Amino acid sequence: MVELRYTGTINFTGMIMQTSSRSKQFLTRATLTSLTLGLQLHLPLALSAGLAVGLSLTPTLSCAAQTINFDQWAEQLANTRVRNDPEQATLKQYFSAKEQDALDRKLTPNSIVQRARDVAAAKKALAQLAQINPATLTPQQRASAASIRWNLQGMVDGYPYADYNFVFNQFGGLHVQLVNFLSQAHPIRNPRDAENYLLRLQAVAGKIDTGILQARGLGARGILMPTFLTQSAIGQLDRFLDGGAEANVLVASYKERMASVKDLSPAQQQKLAASAEAIVRQSVLPAYQRVRTLLQEQLPHTGNDAGLWRLPNGDKAYALLLKQMTSSDYTPEQVHQIGLREVARIEKEMDGLLLGLGYTEGSIKQRMARLEKDLQPKEAEPRPALLARYDELLRDAEARSRELFDMTPKAPVVVKREPPFTEKTAAAHYSVPAHDGTRPGIFWAPMPGPEFRIVGMRTLTYHEGVPGHHFQLALQQENTQLPRYRRDRVFSVGSAYGEGWALYAEQLAAEYHWYDGDVVGHLGQLDAELFRARRLVVDTGLHAMKWTRQQGIDYGIPAAEVERYVAMPGQACAYKIGMLRILELRARAREALGERFSLKAFHNIVLQTGNVPLAVLEQVVDEWIATQKKS
Repeated sequence: MVELRYTGTINFTGMIMQTSSRSKQFLTRATLTSLTLGLQLHLPLALSAGLAVGLSLTPTLSCAAQTINFDQWAEQLANTRVRNDPEQATLKQYFSAKEQDALDRKLTPNSIVQRARDVAAAKKALAQLAQINPATLTPQQRASAASIRWNLQGMVDGYPYADYNFVFNQFGGLHVQLVNFLSQAHPIRNPRDAENYLLRLQAVAGKIDTGILQARGLGARGILMPTFLTQSAIGQLDRFLDGGAEANVLVASYKERMASVKDLSPAQQQKLAASAEAIVRQSVLPAYQRVRTLLQEQLPHTGNDAGLWRLPNGDKAYALLLKQMTSSDYTPEQVHQIGLREVARIEKEMDGLLLGLGYTEGSIKQRMARLEKDLQPKEAEPRPALLARYDELLRDAEARSRELFDMTPKAPVVVKREPPFTEKTAAAHYSVPAHDGTRPGIFWAPMPGPEFRIVGMRTLTYHEGVPGHHFQLALQQENTQLPRYRRDRVFSVGSAYGEGWALYAEQLAAEYHWYDGDVVGHLGQLDAELFRARRLVVDTGLHAMKWTRQQGIDYGIPAAEVERYVAMPGQACAYKIGMLRILELRARAREALGERFSLKAFHNIVLQTGNVPLAVLEQVVDEWIATQKKS
């Protein structure tokens, strides 16, 4: 998942966001992910509340120079957006040294006033974009224009429902996003970075208090998280507050990363760490305690109804989010039915494999649970061995990928354990490499225990790492043929392309015999696909069909995942819908080109295009097919 968390952080609407995603992002943010997507992963998707789109400088569009002016206009629009979002500027290292350094000292504003300005700017940009004649643009410019239009329209359409983005949700809420961003994404490369970190740390309480004001106001209007989400967020806050300032992740991670900075003497590191500890003790911890107090006060007034249907115009909000996240026009009912069909197909295939292993009794879910239990590690502390196994699988996947890809990222990818603060509620996710090479692509693997994910380790590696999100995101970031704003996903366009590619990567491994001789691994791949198909059913069930949280769990989705879908409506549907569309496009190209079809060339065109709405990807693939026919 790229949800795009900061690392990809995920916001309700975003998913960086992407991040990754994770993602979200929540995402994301994707971020909102994608990214406020953290977005992202750690995203300005439909309900983004944090990303800025100021348009103080927009070139005049003349009929005689529309093509040139489109590039200038889009670049200025992107630059202004990133300037207004310092956290994203840091994540992307978007500007030259002096300007970037100034942004690296600030946090992104999260006021309601800023949100309104962003939407007004998006409307202005849409009007300007409408003046450009698509016939005057190159194919790449048309794809860029369509992606920007999608993003801007999503911000405008989602504005009436922006308050449904719960400020302190357990998956990509403000309290999670800030910790992820500071402990993982803010660079510590030199003494200046270390000083900038302290300035940002001092700003955390103000940003948290702004969020508290918003959440308190929403609560007064009856817009509250369900009881179970509120309880999960309180549990997160308890873990964050436990142990005091010295052991806090915002101090511990700071110390750890400073230790590798050669230009910082031990004495300087000790002084900076003491300053961070003081800020956390005097400012950050009290702010997080205020969040906990607020949520504890709201808890008696919450209920167990899970879906958006319970809020005014919640059905319209969910339909919009589903469209944004899947970049499709499917209705909730259509997505639900696709999910039911896919669940039946995949379970039939899994049944045969389980019978072959001697697991003959019970449902697919029950038999897979027994298989997972039988494979649990025997060591008292298995996490180091599991991390080593993930790394081994990554390296093996890199070797196998040479058969299917002739483009691979220059940036390396590593696997790391998810930090304890978010480990109990986090999903596995991927964060993009730093532009300057100081941070590799990272596959974050949660391992909270006491039971561990064994059956699906290979498939999770293919999804988050190689040839999944690492190939997708790192190659896009390294593609100098794309304008900078597309390389760095400034205009988030939902999760369908990114998560669809990662799920396609899982399917690709099965098609090309990566699981030969490993029935358990193949079951892990099918189980992961089944999981994504069940998501279609449960996500739409929760938000459009008034399912309860327990109904989602009973259908085969873990409780933490069900809670994720409640916090990030629609995002979980992006995986399967995106994968199905990529498979359809591949089949179309294979049929049209016959013997001239090249799988490597198809992968090149999809990965070189980068994150775009699925309709735009379809247009690009169709143009590629036509070009191949002519040649």
